[in-house]
Amino acid sequence: MREEKVAALAGLYSLAMILGALFFQYVLGVLPCEMCHWQRWPHDGAILVGLGGALLYITHIIDRRTVALFAWIALLLIFSTAMIGGWQALIEWRLVPGPASCTGDRFILSANMNLNGPVVRCDEAGWRLFGVSLAGYNFLCSSGVAILGALLLTRKIRLPLRWARA
Repeated sequence: MREEKVAALAGLYSLAMILGALFFQYVLGVLPCEMCHWQRWPHDGAILVGLGGALLYITHIIDRRTVALFAWIALLLIFSTAMIGGWQALIEWRLVPGPASCTGDRFILSANMNLNGPVVRCDEAGWRLFGVSLAGYNFLCSSGVAILGALLLTRKIRLPLRWARA
């Protein structure tokens, strides 16, 4: 598969993941924890690098070798968000300890405290489907996309799709 297509697909995948996270947050009311935000940052970067690299290549500003580098960086960012998601899923299942900033007893409530909003803990899944949390799905999907993208870039596999032909 051509490098600009892998870069664009990586950027579009991350855009879909961010839009999905925002849908869960603002439409379904599933509030994100601190680690959820950590998972969004690499997706934001992959959107910029992947779609930006593809656009720069299409407009002949960069060459094929440079767009391949952009694609690899976007896939690395997607893999990094997968690892954060996997870490959070392990924390939610109480298999590993989480960061002190969002797990365990964060506050000792007193009459003088003024909390501006709800405290969302990283060790409690706000939503699950088939026992898997959003962090778990981010791990599964993003790992798969990163591996598939790497295989496409190294030409270990080829997609039989008409639009994917070089």
